[in-house]
Amino acid sequence: MSRLLGGTLERVCKAVLLLCLLHFLVAVILYFDVYAQHLAFFSRFSARGPAHALHPAASSSSSSSNCSRPNATASSSGLPEVPSARPGPTAPMLPPCPDSPPGLVGRLLIEFTSPMPLERVQRENPGVLMGGRYTPPDCTPAQTVAVIIPFRHREHHLRYWLHYLHPILRRQRLRYGVYVINQHGEDTFNRAKLLNVGFLEALKEDAAYDCFIFSDVDLVPMDDRNLYRCGDQPRHFAIAMDKFGFRLPYAGYFGGVSGLSKAQFLRINGFPNEYWGWGGEDDDIFNRISLTGMKISRPDIRIGRYRMIKHDRDKHNEPNPQRFTKIQNTKLTMKRDGIGSVRYQVLEVSRQPLFTNITVDIGRPPSWPPRG
Repeated sequence: MSRLLGGTLERVCKAVLLLCLLHFLVAVILYFDVYAQHLAFFSRFSARGPAHALHPAASSSSSSSNCSRPNATASSSGLPEVPSARPGPTAPMLPPCPDSPPGLVGRLLIEFTSPMPLERVQRENPGVLMGGRYTPPDCTPAQTVAVIIPFRHREHHLRYWLHYLHPILRRQRLRYGVYVINQHGEDTFNRAKLLNVGFLEALKEDAAYDCFIFSDVDLVPMDDRNLYRCGDQPRHFAIAMDKFGFRLPYAGYFGGVSGLSKAQFLRINGFPNEYWGWGGEDDDIFNRISLTGMKISRPDIRIGRYRMIKHDRDKHNEPNPQRFTKIQNTKLTMKRDGIGSVRYQVLEVSRQPLFTNITVDIGRPPSWPPRG
């Protein structure tokens, strides 16, 4: 009986051992089969490169396109680079600046009695960059404005101008730069020629300027709703000065502060260069605008009010005795005398915290009257 049980147990053990061996063999076979499949997959991936593995359908076209374009970019491995499927974050697009800025104050109190050091003006305008450049942080302006100031020996006036105008221009949500064009030497002053120089030099610094505001340094607007922008027609801003009783002195007056787009300025061949001394150049500019079929645009007289800093007439800026004759001949002279004929030499460009100063030699007036 015991021998029978022992034989049965021995056969059971052998059967279990055979089953275990069979299970082991099946597991080994399955392992090598899966390993072979993985090996084949990774072999194909390595042979074709990561770009083909990610975009197999576009591999042939990408390769041929990269070979046919001399400026195409290739990776260090010789394969075309694949743009990331998940690009990094981009800067948010700012909305356009509103046509009517919400932060405007309206009528302003303008006075010129308090001391005005440049350090104070700089503290008041922390957002203005070196050279007098400013861009609104919360919107995208439609224009880039260059403010051009003809200048000589008016530092006192300039401080007041910067004190009032920078806050006004910032509230108007303008992208702008301020350029002081300083006439070198003590020869006769030439306002219009300095304005031509300012137009050219501002564009050298930033070709994006498409609006140009030409302002005397002693004129400050009394209302910030008088927006320093360019429109479809040349703009006259200073239409109601205190020295004229807040009235337009005559219908063709275009002096003080004016604005033209780049296209409008070039259309009239810029400003005349031959008006040495005081007076006449603004009337010549008015004639140029009229002769080219444009009209003057002006703000409401209640908004276009200006205060002028009182001062004596500058030395070497006496009234031009030839101005009336020249004004009558604008039609004959405007094509030869203007932005295309201006000659000058830049002596120094100095970027200050609130403005860019450009000192220039514009020559001397002729000793005899030029033709025309």
